[in-house]
Parts: sequence; structure tokens; C-alpha cells
Amino acid sequence: MVKPYGLTMRGIVKKDDKILLIKRHSKSKTGACQWELPGGKVEKCEFFDEALIREFKEETNLNVRLGDFYEAIQQDFINRRTVQIIIYVIPENWEVKISNEHEDYTWADIKKIKTLNITEGLKKLLEKKNWVI
Repeated sequence: MVKPYGLTMRGIVKKDDKILLIKRHSKSKTGACQWELPGGKVEKCEFFDEALIREFKEETNLNVRLGDFYEAIQQDFINRRTVQIIIYVIPENWEVKISNEHEDYTWADIKKIKTLNITEGLKKLLEKKNWVI
């Protein structure tokens, strides 16, 4: 059986050579307690750029503008797989307030990221980019 594809948008926001990561809730169905880039699924009939802006606001309370494309990866789950498009985002405000889907947030450089329990998707992204953000 071929697994269906979904589209997920993720954003990278940089501040003082660190990027914003959020920690998935311990009760999450996938990636519980793992750190990830903010973002989420594109809804039916939604433009992918609008999805990233919406998800970023929902998850971090940050209003963002889109910057340049960074990378795309595929992440496989038990019953589905997803293509994740990662784009730089530029915040219009800096007051992070996480949603109830997440438990914490951090600004992390690559040294700190290597110590965190990160999602498979983020691992794949960092390996593909040779740990360079």
C-alpha cells in the first residue's frame, strides 16, 4: 500500500545566530517531547505560504513575513508521509507565546541543538545541510 502524502510548512527564524525551536507536547501523537521548527500542515484549499504564516502565529504568537526558501525534506510516519518545505521567516514582533500543542520554546545554536531530542524531520534537515543553519 502506498502511503498518502501531506504538505507541511516549517519556518526558520533567526535571532543572534540562534533559531527558534518549540517542544511538542508530551501527549502529542507524533514526536512527543521532541523539539521542532514551528509550522504545520497545509489545510485543504489553503496556499502553502498562508499556511506557514497561520501556523507560525498559532504556535508562537509571532507575526511573520516570508523570506527565502531554505530546503525541502520528506518525513515518513506509520500511515502517511509528508513533504516539509522550510522557509526563512522574518518576525514583525519578538514576544514568543507558545500554543497548547507545545510545552516549551528555546533559541538554540547548533551546539545546543545537538544536545536536544529533536524530531526525525529536523534531524534529516540538519544532516542534509551538514548542520549549518
